[in-house]
Amino acid sequence: MAINLTKGQRIEIGLSKVGVGLGWDPNESTGFDFDLDASAFMVGDNKKLPSDDFFVFYNNPKSPDGAVESSGDDLTGGNSDGDDETITVDLTKVDPKVQEIVFTVTIHDYETRKQNFGQVRNSFIRIYNAQTNEEIAKYELDEDFSIETAVEFGRLYKRNGEWKFEAMGIGYKGGLEYFVNKFA
Repeated sequence: MAINLTKGQRIEIGLSKVGVGLGWDPNESTGFDFDLDASAFMVGDNKKLPSDDFFVFYNNPKSPDGAVESSGDDLTGGNSDGDDETITVDLTKVDPKVQEIVFTVTIHDYETRKQNFGQVRNSFIRIYNAQTNEEIAKYELDEDFSIETAVEFGRLYKRNGEWKFEAMGIGYKGGLEYFVNKFA
């Protein structure tokens, strides 16, 4: 049974392959489509990317170690009944320089489109067992992030050689560039 995560909550992963799924409903009102983007920042002890290739998103769909892979970019949220974008992680392949993997969600072109998570219906991000598709934990994005345009969802991190997951749930007014500047 999945855990509804609360900010700061930490859970044991105990898996070698995990998935992070992002889903939302298409915009049925007037205006622009909602284009949410899931990204992963693979960072070292210094909380920075070892190189730009360790930033995985729709324009760089696979990390250099082959551990993290993006499904690509869903521009509307209308391509499925579940996850619209996914990031899969094979923890057995993660480069030793990487100590944590931070997962973010941003709204593409939020300024021009005048959008925030409070307008997006049924938006969520979840972590699941990539081999069985069993959901481990889920975050609903529209409830707690009504005015934000970027969310640091959570992170996989190494502690004593074991991978754990922490729900971060930190919202920002900004876009993908904010996180690129933070971790680059």
